[in-house]
Amino acid sequence: METFFTILLILVCVLLVLVVLMQNSKGGGISSEFSTANQIIGVTKGADFIEKTTWTLAGVMLVLSLLLAPKVNTTSTSTESSESTTRKKAANAVIPQAPTAPMQNNNQQAPAQK
Repeated sequence: METFFTILLILVCVLLVLVVLMQNSKGGGISSEFSTANQIIGVTKGADFIEKTTWTLAGVMLVLSLLLAPKVNTTSTSTESSESTTRKKAANAVIPQAPTAPMQNNNQQAPAQK
């Protein structure tokens, strides 16, 4: 289910980018880019349609983001807990040390010579 929502969110984001790019900041929008659309739906209705589509896609994106947010949070928490467990095991591991030479006692006297 999470994969379905993720794919749907990506699709909505792409559509939202396309719809925003169709808008003109000076109010021309769909009327300047699609002259045949003006003949079918009219200039003002075209702008209204683009605006409603933008708001609808933004709302859908918000809802999908809120639905996916808990999934991301639990995934990162489980990853963090497994990393901390691995670090604890590594810290508690016994590191073997190289053997040391036996200590020599310098206080011993040399054997007596005859």
